[in-house]
Amino acid sequence: MIHIKNSKEIQRMRDAGRLAAELLQETGARVKPGVSTLELNDFAESFTRKHGAVSAPLNYKGFPKSICTSINNVVCHGIPSSADVLKEGDIMNIDVTVIYHE
Repeated sequence: MIHIKNSKEIQRMRDAGRLAAELLQETGARVKPGVSTLELNDFAESFTRKHGAVSAPLNYKGFPKSICTSINNVVCHGIPSSADVLKEGDIMNIDVTVIYHE
């Protein structure tokens, strides 16, 4: 069965999307050589909570962090770690999702 969203539900989805976009932009601005993916995760977690939201990946099916970070040959959904420190020329992917106005 398909649930047709009402205007309030649609607005809540828009708000969450805007917050996720801002989170991605702010986290992405911190991507530079010498920064660990754990540092990016910690920033994202703090930013998300500061804005009254919850990180959707955190604890989802046991996922231990607030964002997914993938460097170079990691296809997707990498787990942030203090051991994963960015280097010049790395290709970085960050996945962010938020639960907002639940």
